Amino acid sequence: MNLNRCALAPAVGGFRFSTSGAFLALLATLVFPSVANAQIDSETQYVLNTFSFLVWGALIMWMCAGFTMLESGSVRTKNASVICLKNIGLYSIAGLAFFLLGYNLMYVDVAEGGFIGSLTFLYGATPDEIALLQGDEGAIDAVVANGYSTMSDWFFQMVFVATTASIVSGALAERVKLWSFFAFVAVLTALVYPTIGAWTWGGGWLNALGFQDFAGSTIVHSTGGWAALAGAIVVGPRLGKFRDDGTVKPTPPSNVPAVTLGVFILWLGWFGFNGGSQLALGGAADAVAVSNILANTNLAAAAGVLAAISVSRPILGRIDLFAGLNGAIAGLVAITAGPDIVDHYWAIVIGAIGGMICVAGLRFMEIIRVDDVVGAVPAHLFAGIWGTLAVCIAAGGNLLVQLAGIVSIGIFVFGVSFAVWWIIDKTIGARISPIVEELGQDAGELGIEAYPEFVLMPEERES
Repeated sequence: MNLNRCALAPAVGGFRFSTSGAFLALLATLVFPSVANAQIDSETQYVLNTFSFLVWGALIMWMCAGFTMLESGSVRTKNASVICLKNIGLYSIAGLAFFLLGYNLMYVDVAEGGFIGSLTFLYGATPDEIALLQGDEGAIDAVVANGYSTMSDWFFQMVFVATTASIVSGALAERVKLWSFFAFVAVLTALVYPTIGAWTWGGGWLNALGFQDFAGSTIVHSTGGWAALAGAIVVGPRLGKFRDDGTVKPTPPSNVPAVTLGVFILWLGWFGFNGGSQLALGGAADAVAVSNILANTNLAAAAGVLAAISVSRPILGRIDLFAGLNGAIAGLVAITAGPDIVDHYWAIVIGAIGGMICVAGLRFMEIIRVDDVVGAVPAHLFAGIWGTLAVCIAAGGNLLVQLAGIVSIGIFVFGVSFAVWWIIDKTIGARISPIVEELGQDAGELGIEAYPEFVLMPEERES
């Protein structure tokens, strides 16, 4: 049985509408509120659910633009072009890998309480859907009974995979080889993430235990954070980042407006991330639930910003813009495990604590001398762990089960990621040469500079 999280989309019996009829029904509901009291038929629900998956998925895809802006603005100008190539490359790799193998591993034939799905290659529309496209009207009942289009489900699930890979990109910026990074992304999106997904959203053993993660605080964000942490340890810090006297060389963002724009784009995309995880938009209950989810998502992000700014001076010694921007992301990550809570004040509490954890995490990473260019590990891993535990406070989660999920996923993802990064490092090499790092990857690897009107000079390495 294909027990994925989209299987919860409802299908209510009734007469059939054409696609245009479904649109007219939706329009009538908006124009004449009294129509909302009528029960929506199954084909209309099918159209609305499918359309919502596609729209939410497109909104999440736009988060790739947010990550690109955030990362390219966070690095020095001499490395901005490589960031752009890495982000469009990782999205492309994630899409192909999830189509070729990842989706099947995550959702197809996952035994109840099992560990992995099917090893078959490729994924596509069902025979009934193909028959319908070929003019067989008799197939429509079987198609509609699924509750949503097969490939709308695939598309919605795929963009989550790309988000996980984007987390790794920012943490390892300015010193990881382009093709080595692409090789790791292929493993992450084809094998590592789908395995975690099979354990949870695919109906595997963590799902059987009752593990709760509504939209992926752990499944998406902590997975990306663990993979980024493993890579940062293997690849090592940027040259001169940590001085011999124990101090840290400051590397402020090169383009603060770009970073800020990136965070706003991510904030916008998160509405699709969390709202779409309702997995249906076929009735009044779904509409109310999605509205609450979006409100909670916004409240948590706002609280994360203000909390991060408030604690940045005592923790970092300054009122820090970068901390405030990361506070927004941390608040979003923290609420992602349980954005469907009804008591909205909990969203503020969860987001605020997530923002404070992120700022403390930024300082902690400096203390243990792990170089994370964009603060991905504190914002996605540390805040993701907190958000997964916060489900126990606000959404009825079981503490032991949530801890089991956090620990097991952490051990698996970090262990496999560390091994893959180590193999890459010992074979094709994970890190660029010191000369390329000092010159910049744009000129050294690509031969194209993001800001050609500026003269880029190699930086002197500090002892």
